[in-house]
Amino acid sequence: MAIIPQLSLFAWEEIEELGDLERLRLVIEYMPDEQLMRVLEKERGKGRDDYPIRAMWNALLAGIVFQHDSDAKLLRELARNGQLRSLCGFNGKVPTPWAFSRFLHKVLMHQAEVEEMFDDLVRELKKIVPDFGKRLAIDSKAIKSYAANKNKNEKEDGRRDLDADYGKKVYRGTREDGTRWEKIVKWFGYKLHLVVDASYELPIMFSVTKASVPDINEAHHLLEKMEERQPEILKKAEILTGD
Repeated sequence: MAIIPQLSLFAWEEIEELGDLERLRLVIEYMPDEQLMRVLEKERGKGRDDYPIRAMWNALLAGIVFQHDSDAKLLRELARNGQLRSLCGFNGKVPTPWAFSRFLHKVLMHQAEVEEMFDDLVRELKKIVPDFGKRLAIDSKAIKSYAANKNKNEKEDGRRDLDADYGKKVYRGTREDGTRWEKIVKWFGYKLHLVVDASYELPIMFSVTKASVPDINEAHHLLEKMEERQPEILKKAEILTGD
């Protein structure tokens, strides 16, 4: 059920005028997450249910909508904001950092279900927007790890970042006077690779890799994934741009 039916799909100024709670309500209403919820609830079984699966998932979505960059900030927001706790589904009890961290770990074990949700949303957009996918663009974005650099101790303990590595991007251009410039950006972490609809600036396919993975290599991989998961868009696409 649409909570604010008068909103048009791409009237961004209308969405921006909404408060964070209203945006979160829309996300919760439209997220096709029922399959993931059932899987996680089945795994929990008849164990302790101090923090319900659906409330924890809604809190995770809230962290994204509220743009909290750490679990600690999200949990502080939940502690002080009764409306947010109620919307997420908590009965006055905020999850502990340990409980939330464990929930995140469980979600990470279900990448297939998360990617299926993403594909469902893309399929819905294809129904709503007739020209969705005609103009495609591909690029990557650096994501820094919370770790400063690679840890010499490679023993997995849930705290060290053992998956990240070093990446480098070189940007080049020409100044107005005709001289060339070059800027090198280095980081320790990952890359988010995206294929997006260039007209609506909405993602169609994504992957996350180590920072060192070349863009061109992952671009081929993304197009192969599109051929498997979103073949209709590839057939309809007229333009694919990339740097």
